[in-house]
Amino acid sequence: MIPQSIKNKIEIHLRTKISNVVHVGGGCISESVIVGTAEGRKYFLKFNKNVPPDMFSKESNGLIEISKSKAIRVPKVELTGEDFILIEFIDGKEKGKNFFAEFGYAFAKMHKYTSNEYGFFEDNYIGSTFQKNITNEIGKTNWTHFYYNNRLLYQFQLAEKNGYVDQSFRAAFKKLEDKLENILQTSTEEPSLLHGDLWSGNFITDENGRACLIDPAVYYGHREADLAMTKLFGGFTKEFYLSYDETFPLNGGYEYRENIYKLYHVLNHLNLFGKSYYQQALSLIKFYL
Repeated sequence: MIPQSIKNKIEIHLRTKISNVVHVGGGCISESVIVGTAEGRKYFLKFNKNVPPDMFSKESNGLIEISKSKAIRVPKVELTGEDFILIEFIDGKEKGKNFFAEFGYAFAKMHKYTSNEYGFFEDNYIGSTFQKNITNEIGKTNWTHFYYNNRLLYQFQLAEKNGYVDQSFRAAFKKLEDKLENILQTSTEEPSLLHGDLWSGNFITDENGRACLIDPAVYYGHREADLAMTKLFGGFTKEFYLSYDETFPLNGGYEYRENIYKLYHVLNHLNLFGKSYYQQALSLIKFYL
């Protein structure tokens, strides 16, 4: 099941032989397996020969960045290559009694880990889409500039290239550009460490019944962007948000700004999955018009 070239690299790194492999479902981009060694150790392996050669290394860097916050668990990275990533296998148990309250607290704590600039030291990926984190001098300190150019405009131009933008959509997007400064004018916090793509499929439960983050699209930005993504597809309870707000209270008006942050992800889904997301994207834009 594992390409021989990957198996060889793993066995050299671990200094042991892989004794068994168990296929894991759920991945929409790469193959996922649990590999076991003769000594009984287990690791989680994702591999795909058809992804950009830096995708797995950038996933690794995202996990490492989150681990620096010492706020919430991520799997330890063991080894990466151009076509695979080998990480700690976490044998999750059922969610603990206070799972979402503890998750909200830890997520807020992660957002308190900040930078003095927006973006990240490298571009990376959100799903299989390129995510532009490198910005100009204005974007490093101006959230509206960063969010428009590196998030909304990039996805819009990709949608144009993919043939998903008509005149009505283009006109609405132009009007949104003119309003963005007013929409985001209260977003003046320090850049927070963001997971970047947190939905219910991108966290797991660890051996102690606590949340563990996986599959990040890390950058430093406004924390409301992370929270908006959690509301796009559901899966998070009110205890999560109450605990978060008690730990790191949100600024007034965040409900109004929620849709502008959802828009980035819906545009990404438009580019990934096609026109079924067109109306949702247009509706999010028109909310502000």
